[in-house]
Amino acid sequence: MAKPPSREQPATRAAGIVPVRFATADAADSDPRFLLLRAYNYWDFPKGELEPGEAPLAAALREAAEETSLDDFRLRWGEAYIETERYGRGKIARYYLAEAPAGDVELPVSQELGRPEHHEFRWATAEQARALLNQRLRRVLDWAVERLDAGG
Repeated sequence: MAKPPSREQPATRAAGIVPVRFATADAADSDPRFLLLRAYNYWDFPKGELEPGEAPLAAALREAAEETSLDDFRLRWGEAYIETERYGRGKIARYYLAEAPAGDVELPVSQELGRPEHHEFRWATAEQARALLNQRLRRVLDWAVERLDAGG
């Protein structure tokens, strides 16, 4: 069994975006939708590790664009973020809430992997997303929903 990461070990830092899209005026369902990506059986928001010297927000926007082909993220809620507790091999992920008002999601081929990094994407309501996400990411989703409910 793998040894849990020591608190003394530096954490691996990752950053991502919780993309949200709002229904158009003519849509029957007005619930906001959150973009989730699936790799194998694991659902997450777009995120990835910071490059050396890279600021977390810059990494979050870069990773979201690389993983989804979306590039018009609007930080309507400012630069507030939530961080996960350590998980896996000592990773901590920081997430920012951003509107993704338009554009089609594509799962491009990763140059490193030679295939798309993710197998599927889904625009999900908060309720649908809660059913797909693990507990660590449900906390991130709850934070995002609270920010939406607060209006800013």
